[in-house]
Amino acid sequence: MNRKFFNLFLLLIIAQVTTAQNRETDFNFDWKFTLVKETKIPSEIPLKDTDWKAIRLPHDWSIEAPFDEKMDGATGYLPGGVGIYQKHFKTAINPKLKSSFILFDGVYNNATFFLNGKLLGENPYGYSPTYFDMTNKLKTDGSDNIITVHVDHSRYIDSRWYSGSGIYRNVKVITVDKLHIPIWGSFVTTPVITKEKATTNIELTIENQYKKTMYFDLTTTIIDSEGNQVASISESKKVKRNRKEIFKQSLSISNPKFWDIDTPNLYKAVTKISKNGKTIDEYVTSFGVRTVSHSKEQGFFLNGKSTFVKGVCLHHDAGLVGTAVPKGVWRRRLLSLKEAGVNAIRTSHNPFSQEFYDLCDELGFLVQAEIFDEFDNPKDKRLNLQEQHNDYISRGYTEHFQEWGESDLKRSILRDRNHPSIFEWSIGNEIEWTYEHYKHVSGLWDKGAKPYWNRVPNISADEMKARYNALPNRKYKLAETAKRLSKLVKSLDTTRAVTANLIIPVASLASGYAQTLDVVGFSYQVNQYDWSKKNYPDLHFTGNENSGTWQEWNSIIEDPMVYSMYMWTGIDYLGEAHNKWPQKGWEGDILDFGGFKKAGWDHFKTIWVNEPNIALGTYAIEDTTIIDTLSGEVKPFKNPSWVNSRAQKSWNYKKEEMIMVEVPSNLPRVELVLNGRSLGWRALSNSPDRILRWAVPFEAGTLIARAGFTGQEIEKELKTTSAPVSVALTVDKKTLSADGYDVAHVIAQLLDANGNKVTSTEASLSFDVQGTVRVLGVDNGSNKSIQDYKSNNVTTNNGHALLIIQSKKESSSVKVSVKGKGLNSDSLTVEIK
Repeated sequence: MNRKFFNLFLLLIIAQVTTAQNRETDFNFDWKFTLVKETKIPSEIPLKDTDWKAIRLPHDWSIEAPFDEKMDGATGYLPGGVGIYQKHFKTAINPKLKSSFILFDGVYNNATFFLNGKLLGENPYGYSPTYFDMTNKLKTDGSDNIITVHVDHSRYIDSRWYSGSGIYRNVKVITVDKLHIPIWGSFVTTPVITKEKATTNIELTIENQYKKTMYFDLTTTIIDSEGNQVASISESKKVKRNRKEIFKQSLSISNPKFWDIDTPNLYKAVTKISKNGKTIDEYVTSFGVRTVSHSKEQGFFLNGKSTFVKGVCLHHDAGLVGTAVPKGVWRRRLLSLKEAGVNAIRTSHNPFSQEFYDLCDELGFLVQAEIFDEFDNPKDKRLNLQEQHNDYISRGYTEHFQEWGESDLKRSILRDRNHPSIFEWSIGNEIEWTYEHYKHVSGLWDKGAKPYWNRVPNISADEMKARYNALPNRKYKLAETAKRLSKLVKSLDTTRAVTANLIIPVASLASGYAQTLDVVGFSYQVNQYDWSKKNYPDLHFTGNENSGTWQEWNSIIEDPMVYSMYMWTGIDYLGEAHNKWPQKGWEGDILDFGGFKKAGWDHFKTIWVNEPNIALGTYAIEDTTIIDTLSGEVKPFKNPSWVNSRAQKSWNYKKEEMIMVEVPSNLPRVELVLNGRSLGWRALSNSPDRILRWAVPFEAGTLIARAGFTGQEIEKELKTTSAPVSVALTVDKKTLSADGYDVAHVIAQLLDANGNKVTSTEASLSFDVQGTVRVLGVDNGSNKSIQDYKSNNVTTNNGHALLIIQSKKESSSVKVSVKGKGLNSDSLTVEIK
C-alpha cells in the first residue's frame, strides 16, 4: 500500500471513530504569532513561522506592551498594530464523510482568515463571532494544514475605549457528519410556563451536505441541572440533498425549575441525529425556563414578579489580562458585583464573549446585550459626540457598517439567543450624537438655553416634530436605520424586547427613532421621563445608563414605569482618557482595575441588598465650605451621588486635620465613636443619598460606626496603623484544575506590627513563582498606575497588589512568594491537579 492510499485509509478510520461527543475541539493551543509593520496582507501565505513567538489563545497583544504617553488615552495609552497568527495541525477527517468548521468567538479586528494559503473569509468587526467551512481546503495527504489569521489593528483608536488586539476570544473546530445541525442551529423557547408545566419549543436547522436525500431520526432529550431526563421526543425526518431544513419540536417539562436571579436553574436540550440506531450528530443547547415581560404602567416582570433591574454597564477588558479574559477572572468580578446587590449587566457597547454570557446564565445576572456604538456616521473616538478627528488611526466601524452591520448583528444574536440571562437586545448606544441636526430638533441647544444636560425641554413636542420634518434631505436617517435593525432582531428573536440607549431622547421621539423600540432607554436625562410620558403615553421609558445620583434611583422607586438603572460603570476600564496621562482609564463605581472593592461597593450594597448594612470610609476635606461654620456639621450635598467617592478604608492622617467620615447605611440611625467617645448620631431621614457624614478633626486611635437595635448592633471600625512591617499573601483558590484555563488571584497585603491592614502607605513588592504555571501579570488596581502588567514587580495601591496565575495542562505544586524592602516576606502554595 503506497503512502497516499495509506493516509486515505487512516482518515477513513479516524472518521469512523469520531463520535458526536467530540463535535467541538478546543483550538486555543499551539499557535505562533508575530507583529509586522506592513498593513498589506502578504502575497504568499502561509508564512515561515519558525522564529515566531509561541502562544496560546485567547491572546491580546496590546496589553503586553508598556503604557506609553505617546499613544492616546482614548484607548488606554497602549498600541495597536498588525499581527499574524498561524497554527499547524493535521487533518482529522475524511472530507467526503465529515465537514470541518473553525469558529472564532472574537478577533480584534479587520481580520482575514486563510487555510493553506486559500482565503476562508474576513470579519472587520472585532466584537462579533464568525466561522468558516474548512472542509474543501483541508489537506488529505497527511501533511500539516496551516491556518493563518491576519489582524490589522493599525487604526488603534478605532473604538472609544480599549479594545485589545488579536485573537482575544476562544477558537473551536467543529467536526460534523455531512448531515448535521449547523453552528447556532438550535433555538429553544418556553412560550407557556406555569408552576406545573413548561412548554418547550425547539427550532432546529438540519443541513444535508450529501448528494442524496437523507432519512434520519431526530431526538431531543431535556436534562435538568442534576442530570435527570425530564422530557424527550423522537421523530423521523428527511432532508433533500444539499439543502437546509428547519424542524420544530415541542416538549413539556413537568414542575419546571425556574431560571431566576437568585436560583439560576439551567436545562440542557440534547438533540441527536441518528441513522439505523447510530448517532451521527449531537448538539447540546443550554437554556432556562423563565418569563420576561415589560409593562409601561408597571415596569419589568421576571417570572411574573415585579423586578428592579439593579444594573451596571461594563466594558469587556479586565485590568492586567486586557481583553483576553479568563473565565475565572470574570467569575471573581461578577461574584463581587453580585455581593453588592447588582443583578444586571449592560454589555457596553458591543457583544461580549460566549463565556461571559455563560457565566451570567450560571450566576443569575440579567443581561442587556448591546450590539453597536455607532451606525451610519462615526463618533469621535477621542472626544465622543460627533466626529471631530478624521485621521487614519481613528477610522472605526462606521467604515464597514453599511456592508457588514446586518451580518454582525445576525451572527451575534444567533449565537446568544438561547441564554436565559439575556432579556433585552440593545441595538445601539447614544447614536444621536452622530446625526448633527438632532441637537437643533430638541431645542436644548438653542441660543440662550441653559445647559442641555438632564433638562426639561422648553419647546413643545409638536415644535420638535416640525423642526425634524423641516430638516434638509440627508443620506442617512436614524429612524430608518434603527427600524431596519429592529426588524432584523425580530426576525431572529421575538421573545425579548428591543431597546437602545438614547442620549437625546426627546429628539429621538420627534424623529421616530424611539418608536422603533419596544423599550426606550434613557442615557441619563431622568428629568425628561415625565415630559416624555406625557407627550408619548403609548411608549415605555426606562434607564439604560446612569451617573449615580440618588435622583436616578429614586426615579425607579417612585415611578412604576421606570424599572432599571445601569451605573456607568461597575468596574474601572481602560480607555476614554484622552489627554489625561497618567490616568489610563475610566473610574468605575464598584470595583477597580484589580477587581478590588471601592467605596461605591459599600454604597450600592446599602441600597440594593435587603439586609442591615453599614460601611465606613474617610478622606481629607479640601473644600471647607461644605462644613457649616456654626454647627460644624457637613452641609447637605447639592447633588448626592455615589460615583467616585474618595473615601478610603483608612484612619491615618495628620493631627487635627479635618477629615470627612462617610457612612453608607440603610439603618435609620448611626452613631460615630472615636476612641470610645461618641461623636453623635446621624439620621437616614436627613441623608437622602443614604450616606451619613461627619466632619472630624483627626485623632489617632479607633473610629467606629455603630447602628442597630440593642443586641442586634452591627459596626465597622478603622484603626490608625503604624508603618508596615510585613506583607501577607492570600489566594482565592488553593487548588487549580490542570486544564490550561483555571486561574488563581493572589493578593499581597501590607500589615503593621499588630497585624492590621496598612492602606495609607505603599511599598514596592516582588513576586517569585516556582512551578509549572503561567504568570498572567500584576496590578495594584490604581487608575493612575502605569506600571507594566507583564511583570513580577509592582508597587502597592491602598496597601495591596494582585498577581494572577493560570494553570497549564500538567500537575504541579506552585510556590508563590513575595518580598519587599524592609518587610517580612510571605509565601503560599497552590496545587494544580
